[in-house]
Amino acid sequence: MRTTQRRMTLLATTAAASAALVTGGLLTAVSAQAAAGCRVAYSVASQWPGGFTGNVTVTNLGDPVSGWTLRWSYGAGQQVSQAWGATVTQSGSQVSATNVDYNGNLVTNGSTSFGFNASWNSSNPDPTSFTLNNVACTGGTTTPTTPGTPGTPSTPPTTPPIPSDPPPSVPPQTGLVGWATQNGGTTGGGGAPATTVSTASALTSALNATGSAVIRVSGTISCSGMLRVRSNKTILGNSGATIVGCGLNVSGDRNVIIRNLTFRDWNDDAINVQESATNIWIDHNTFSNGYDGAVDIKRGSDFVTVSWNRVFNHDKTMLLGHSDDNGAQDTGHLRVTYHHNWFDGSKQRNPRVRFGNPVHVYNNYYRANTGYGVASTENAGVLVEGNYFENVPDTYHLGEADSGPGRLVARNNHFVNSPAGQTGGSVASIPYSYQLDTASNVKSIVTAGAGAGRITV
Repeated sequence: MRTTQRRMTLLATTAAASAALVTGGLLTAVSAQAAAGCRVAYSVASQWPGGFTGNVTVTNLGDPVSGWTLRWSYGAGQQVSQAWGATVTQSGSQVSATNVDYNGNLVTNGSTSFGFNASWNSSNPDPTSFTLNNVACTGGTTTPTTPGTPGTPSTPPTTPPIPSDPPPSVPPQTGLVGWATQNGGTTGGGGAPATTVSTASALTSALNATGSAVIRVSGTISCSGMLRVRSNKTILGNSGATIVGCGLNVSGDRNVIIRNLTFRDWNDDAINVQESATNIWIDHNTFSNGYDGAVDIKRGSDFVTVSWNRVFNHDKTMLLGHSDDNGAQDTGHLRVTYHHNWFDGSKQRNPRVRFGNPVHVYNNYYRANTGYGVASTENAGVLVEGNYFENVPDTYHLGEADSGPGRLVARNNHFVNSPAGQTGGSVASIPYSYQLDTASNVKSIVTAGAGAGRITV
């Protein structure tokens, strides 16, 4: 497998846009109401034979908009199969991405991001042009002119002072980020036709089938034990979808996505990732009142992202690495990203880490965790970054029970009635790009967006 990363910012500035640049390189509005304009940053975050993940950030340089559609064309037959942060359709070579409910309003200089998975054939060139609501994105604005006297050039209006208010912050990134973007990326069932299941037997058969599949869960399914999930599956919960009494087991398989499900009262684990399973994305689920782990990852598994989940009324939350004597299998693996999760009074293991390095714990909200937040053990390397801790007496520490200490670096965290925890050692560098929200804003961001029912899939 090969992974490439490219970033292209389209800044083909026109003469009119140049007129909006003043001494020192600051861009000002050219009239009381900014003229139409936009800027797009397009990147290929990861690429593998036959597929790639794309990320797009669009900045509105013109008047505020209350809904947007970004369009571009592909020149080599690329086909979008799955998107997040936007609704993406394609007709021939033309792609249209339309806002979803939370990011439709773009003020002047406001930005938003979305991502998608797509296929490619012999080549994968970047698009060369974009339009936002049918306005070309040149990286500047179209400056209106004041008519001059006949035979003389028109002149632009006088520019007002630079506004004193800073531009708005970029909305939280809710697409696939983190370790699951590496190692060829994570696409699940891709563009396979969706199958809807509403019984335990139908769910069991669909999860265990060979080949790529998109499985939609409808209603409440009661079951027991662990249901085996095979490779190349996307498991999506329809509105209100709930799994009661059992869990999902990804064992030795790869490329699985689990989103928008509620799990409760499971009798083993809710989600268990083990035996060198790779490229798993667990996103926007809700977990409560189970027997053992909500999300346990172990036995050499790797390249996993756990994002935007809520855990409440539960004890043992997220275990990474199952035992101290499994270093031969786990060392060099167990690379997991935990971001924007809501650890809502969950007692411990938020997460508890062995061996993995680097493990990235960022922008999570911790509320009243009576045991502890994060534990780094058995020479693991954990980066605890930009999290919000509220009423947590033990935020993070090294070692746990009989497990020896790991390494932990903490930075840019926010504490409310909570102490800073124990740190030590160094952690390997993070290889992927990500957007770090300001820690003091994380509580409001996460409580508004984490858990099942907060996205449309």
